Amino acid sequence: MSEPPWRYLVALGSNVRHAATGAPPRVVAAAMARLNTGETRVIARSRIMPSDPVGPSLRRYANAAVVVETMLDPPALLSLLHGIEGDFGRRRVGQKWRARTLDLDIVLWSGGRWSDRRLTIPHAQFRGRAFVLRPACDIARDWRDPVSGLSVGHLCARVLKQAS
Repeated sequence: MSEPPWRYLVALGSNVRHAATGAPPRVVAAAMARLNTGETRVIARSRIMPSDPVGPSLRRYANAAVVVETMLDPPALLSLLHGIEGDFGRRRVGQKWRARTLDLDIVLWSGGRWSDRRLTIPHAQFRGRAFVLRPACDIARDWRDPVSGLSVGHLCARVLKQAS
């Protein structure tokens, strides 16, 4: 494991309007700004991209990715992300994959692999999700998945080829 400060690839998504912030793309932009304060510093940000929903939600998503640098270890960053989601109205109850104001997921980190009862890095499902890989490819094309050894760019090309 590397030493801090660590870098994390974080995926962002929204498909519900926030009363104060507005439509999902504005929610994602506001969350990006929020990640660039306090204990985290955004060092790269993707474009905000639309995507179709996964699961029962019918609303389209606004998705993006950021690379943040921080002294926080993975559990501490996860707690920070959950706090930001809560500040944007996210409640972690009910059906999985339902519509949500904000979703923040740790996808990769510079420390390689991490696993405890609350968190697994790399994110277990990111390799097959175009809505994560397309924005990630914008800013972290050369990052490697420590499980497969493949770059984010290679994983993205693979997922997009399967979708066409």
